[in-house]
Amino acid sequence: MNPSSSKKVVLAALAGNAAIAVTKFAAAAMTGSSSMLSEAVHSVVDTSNQGLLLYGIRRAGRPADDDHPFGYGMELYFWTFVVAILIFAGGAGVSVYEGVAKLGNPQPIIDAHINYIVLAVALVLEAGAWWVAFKEFTKSKGDLGTLEAVRRSKDPAVFTVLFEDSAAIAGLVIAAVGIGLADALDEPLWDGVGSIVIGAVLAGTAAFLAYECKGLLIGEGAGRAVVRGVRRMANEQDGVARINEALTMHLGPRDVLLNLSLDFKEHLSAVEVEETISALERSIKAAYPEITRVFIEAQSRAGHRRDRQESRPSQP
Repeated sequence: MNPSSSKKVVLAALAGNAAIAVTKFAAAAMTGSSSMLSEAVHSVVDTSNQGLLLYGIRRAGRPADDDHPFGYGMELYFWTFVVAILIFAGGAGVSVYEGVAKLGNPQPIIDAHINYIVLAVALVLEAGAWWVAFKEFTKSKGDLGTLEAVRRSKDPAVFTVLFEDSAAIAGLVIAAVGIGLADALDEPLWDGVGSIVIGAVLAGTAAFLAYECKGLLIGEGAGRAVVRGVRRMANEQDGVARINEALTMHLGPRDVLLNLSLDFKEHLSAVEVEETISALERSIKAAYPEITRVFIEAQSRAGHRRDRQESRPSQP
């Protein structure tokens, strides 16, 4: 997925959540609903998160320099991890706190119909933002299932917005149920319960996003299909005897580093080895544009094995 598509998804979510947050705070102030206040805080957190994602996308697009010779692509992964932390602390924490406070000091909801109107409007706006994110995510996932596509995705901006909006829609439904039960049964405790359940949903979403971003932050390799394709292309080169090692790492959603250790045929001259390396690099970059940096090492199989054994840490 190109950067403009990711930015479009984030901008759509930011605009929707900003408008929703204002209406939710107004409704919470007028009705005294704990669930509605939790939802308002949730929308503020989501709006801030989309701002951080936009900041991360912009920072990640900076060109490489002497201090960061491989560029700044991984900065997007950092800011996405920060977003997961904010969802947990700012969204889930405040929601659970408000719910517990409501249970300890239950207050009746005033003019519950205002909450229903706001929730309905918020649901329409959230569904619109969710649909934008879902369409872009569907384009990139192909035939994979949703969870499998998220697990393999290297662009956290889109799936973060998708899961944030999914949690927001679930929160709206939970808030409606909690407020409805509190109103129908004249029992404000249900409003507090709804707030706590919203907090649990946000905590689960934050934990899932943090887990996915952790893998990207510590360095994930390219997809298996890409690695298999690279190995096949290397094996098909006339001058290559065997592949010692093929290592990849994502430095950004569309920025892959490739390191190849190749054992070349003995009869090749130094010039022929250089020509083989250049031809292989051109072929790899043409077939896989996301591979932006290729480093190829000429090394015998025996030498590669010896170096690997010597680099292994000694056993205590």
